[in-house]
Amino acid sequence: MEANTRSTGRLPAAFLTPGSSSFMDFLSEQSPEMLPGRRSLPPLQGAIEAPHGTTIVAVTFPGGVVLAGDRRATMGNMIAQRDIEKVFPADEYSAVGIAGTAGLAVEMVKLFQLELEHFEKVEGATLSLEGKANRLSTMIRSNLAMAMQGLAVVPLFAGYDVDRGKGRIFSYDVTGGRSEETGYASTGSGSIFARGAMKKLFHDGLTEQQATTLVIQALYDAADDDSATGGPDVARRIYPIVTVITEDGFRRLNDTESAEIARSILERRLQQPDGPRAALL
Repeated sequence: MEANTRSTGRLPAAFLTPGSSSFMDFLSEQSPEMLPGRRSLPPLQGAIEAPHGTTIVAVTFPGGVVLAGDRRATMGNMIAQRDIEKVFPADEYSAVGIAGTAGLAVEMVKLFQLELEHFEKVEGATLSLEGKANRLSTMIRSNLAMAMQGLAVVPLFAGYDVDRGKGRIFSYDVTGGRSEETGYASTGSGSIFARGAMKKLFHDGLTEQQATTLVIQALYDAADDDSATGGPDVARRIYPIVTVITEDGFRRLNDTESAEIARSILERRLQQPDGPRAALL
């Protein structure tokens, strides 16, 4: 059958049969072994060493949301990669930032992108932001067996809700539990320090420029206290990935824009090493 398919150039019947609008459901029926959570692992003999992505942050502002991540991946106490990318567009109006086992996380993001694209092609409409968040929750839950062996993926999902006209943020745990965050959120090893920084700097009237500066401030503070989080690296010209999602869609700041914000923060930190402080009432 496979030889005949290759010789005729036609798709297998499974691809032409009407079915679920979920690409994951289709894959689980046709090639379940390709799903990340379905792969078998060798007998567990201690902790599995694999590169891990670390800190992701998100902040809402009137008119949209900013999602950003540092560039460091670690493996145990070693730096595995200095310039890893951890923030990806999910579709035109949403993005996902990855923390946890880097290889599995990137694979899950690609599967999530296909899931949203497949739904749009089958249904002729895009999923609501709430629906996208639920689909990602299902994917994380399917990876639970891997997570129990130390290969966890804990993303942060953010997007612009075209129905409500505002930016929204969703966080997850390793079981796929989903929570909507108000104002700001963080995940990864440096999340507690990043969250503290955002807590003192966030307010409801942020401009887009202030929001992008705030997330880099938060990543700088996380890198200051968490060795697994990488701060702006001026010598190597490696800066955090910062994305903005508004009614105009997804946009990633280019290297020049990120560098300009990072350098302005570094200059101010020469005067205030612990960063800006919240105003006292």
